[in-house]
Amino acid sequence: MSLHPSLQSYAEAWTQSVEAISELVSPLVEGEWNRATPCPNWSVRDIVSHVIGLDCEILGDPRPIHTLPRDLYHVKTESQRYMEMQVDVRRHHTAPEMTSELEYTIIRRTRQLRNETREPSAMIRGPFGTEQTLEHAMLQRAFDVWVHEQDLRTALGRPGDLDSPGAHVTRDVLLSALPKVVAKKAGAPASTAVVFDVSGPVEFLRTVRVDADGRGSVDGSPSLGPIVTISTDWETYVRLACGRVQAEQVRDKVKTEGDLELAEAILREFAVTP
Repeated sequence: MSLHPSLQSYAEAWTQSVEAISELVSPLVEGEWNRATPCPNWSVRDIVSHVIGLDCEILGDPRPIHTLPRDLYHVKTESQRYMEMQVDVRRHHTAPEMTSELEYTIIRRTRQLRNETREPSAMIRGPFGTEQTLEHAMLQRAFDVWVHEQDLRTALGRPGDLDSPGAHVTRDVLLSALPKVVAKKAGAPASTAVVFDVSGPVEFLRTVRVDADGRGSVDGSPSLGPIVTISTDWETYVRLACGRVQAEQVRDKVKTEGDLELAEAILREFAVTP
């Protein structure tokens, strides 16, 4: 493979997750494609459509020419409208049409990755008509596809892959968002520290430190006197951070210590996905 070494882990994570999605949905009968998922307002079919659509865009395919129905009341912003286009255009596709297009898209993307020779810093087309680096695009695809694999597993009652390559990419993406959540959105006081203790298939202990100027940073060193400690399991952490549940729905799975008012503010602002 000619892929740059720094991109290899993202390619492997995407491949494992998208093939798992294909395996999950291939045996589904028509009605099962309409099952609700934890991803707000999207069914099994919608998630697979989203995965297909974004990978087709990375392949360079033109976006569909399609007018969204007026009764999609969950579509309120331009970014939601952008993402919904690839979803709605496939809402009446049959199960065989969905699985065939998914399989063909995987083949095309795998071939593209096998022949990829560009540097990680190469600029490519991103969502919303923007440009992004190849490295950022591959990171985001690995993250997005793993999270949606978990959505499908929850909807279909097929848990698994909580410690797969995509899970570790997701951990890093979600951890990078913690300083903004704690310092900016939740308003943790200057010169304080907040500790996150996560157990399970992907376990970690991280400290978000807010400096004297109110800027946050995250590291793996423990804090001797954190203002807040939040403990939970990996699956619950992901569901909260990706907006699949609200804190009040998983009270029994989240333990908070210290400044409980700040802890509530952090959990209220914990979702970092669009």
